[in-house]
Amino acid sequence: MGAMSPILGRKVYLDTNIIVYAIEGYELYAASIQAILDAMDSGDIVAATSELTIAEVLVKPKQDQNEMLVNAYRYFLRSTAALSVVPISRSILEEAAQIRASSNLKLPDAIHLATASAQGCDSFLTNDRAFRAVPSFNVKILSELIMP
Repeated sequence: MGAMSPILGRKVYLDTNIIVYAIEGYELYAASIQAILDAMDSGDIVAATSELTIAEVLVKPKQDQNEMLVNAYRYFLRSTAALSVVPISRSILEEAAQIRASSNLKLPDAIHLATASAQGCDSFLTNDRAFRAVPSFNVKILSELIMP
């Protein structure tokens, strides 16, 4: 078992900001992101994210007409053995409504949590502390993780 599995569990949900760090780079978290990507490549963990992530990450590159970055996101955000890119279903939307009914999360964030729940993820990896408002989820904050 790899070093990431005990921290995140076998199946981890990747919030949009984690995908941005992986594709665009962010020096402060580079080692942690690399460890996660390595764990995905080796099969120690499997990851999931919502198709909603695609709509979120493509806004700035499209505004900037950065086709290379758009293509990098498109390439990364395809379902593989290491990453499931999950469609938004009616049941996910119903769960998202339930999450919103009991928290202050915005709809996109509730959809991400509902998707993680539907996928049976052991943890929800983000750098957004607002997700802590839903204590029934195992939210892991990237900036707080001690990476090996």
